[in-house]
Amino acid sequence: MAETGGSPGTNGSGADCVLDLMPESGIGYLTQALADIGRGLAMWRLGWALGWVDIKLRYRGSLLGPLWLTFSTAVMVAAMGPIYGLLFHMDMRTYVPFLAVSLVLWGFVSGVANDGATIFTGAAGLIQAARLPFTLHALRALVRNSLILLHNVIVIVVVFALCGVVPAHLGGALPAVALWGIDSLALSLLLGVVGTRFRDIPPIVSSLMTIAFFVTPVLWEARLVTVDPRFLLFNPFYALLDIIRAPLLGAPAALSSWVAALAYSVLLWVGMLLLFARLRSRLAYWV
Repeated sequence: MAETGGSPGTNGSGADCVLDLMPESGIGYLTQALADIGRGLAMWRLGWALGWVDIKLRYRGSLLGPLWLTFSTAVMVAAMGPIYGLLFHMDMRTYVPFLAVSLVLWGFVSGVANDGATIFTGAAGLIQAARLPFTLHALRALVRNSLILLHNVIVIVVVFALCGVVPAHLGGALPAVALWGIDSLALSLLLGVVGTRFRDIPPIVSSLMTIAFFVTPVLWEARLVTVDPRFLLFNPFYALLDIIRAPLLGAPAALSSWVAALAYSVLLWVGMLLLFARLRSRLAYWV
């Protein structure tokens, strides 16, 4: 069974303990949670292998395999680009690249959120069979969604080539990519804990992500808003999208978006650590 209590250590005779069953208390919860995260990240090779196998199993026997992900995204851009471009009276050479980047990035965000709510219940057999850090399962989901994102990047490259878009500030997106990785891990752990305790959470998360899709500038641009667009900063998805989308489209991200994105990231990590530290030892019994 997965580790449920304290960390491995040494007993009084100096020999290594197989499992320390001393109950956690106080700061010990946080210490063990941080140790779990550290051990999970140290096992990144196993996380990569598990995520890769997940993708292979999902598309086993399929004609195009994971390229179906690219194909479906390309069809969405080709179908929605002209329609929404006409509805919003947008220049197609500006709007279609915006839509392609937005849909690909949102697909990653939505995938991480929906996967996050089931990362522990979906790996119940492995959790009950092997003593592994819980963070490994969040890392596995992150690898899985990152591979899907890499497949869909092909759509962005093709659209940029057709529309003549040059990502002049591509280097500015690198810090945003790192922040996305850190936040995705925290979001997976946070939703994983809640989703394991309350089995109604996965469909709730799915419904909330559908609502967030329409109230976040994914299909529409923020400059179309007729009131003060700064209220969009209250939407955490907008700030996180803007810091990576703007450099890809050839403009530096706004400072206000970076400040908001960092603030939301701190809140996300604090909330995740408090919840994960307190409930980590019960996860193996809940799955």
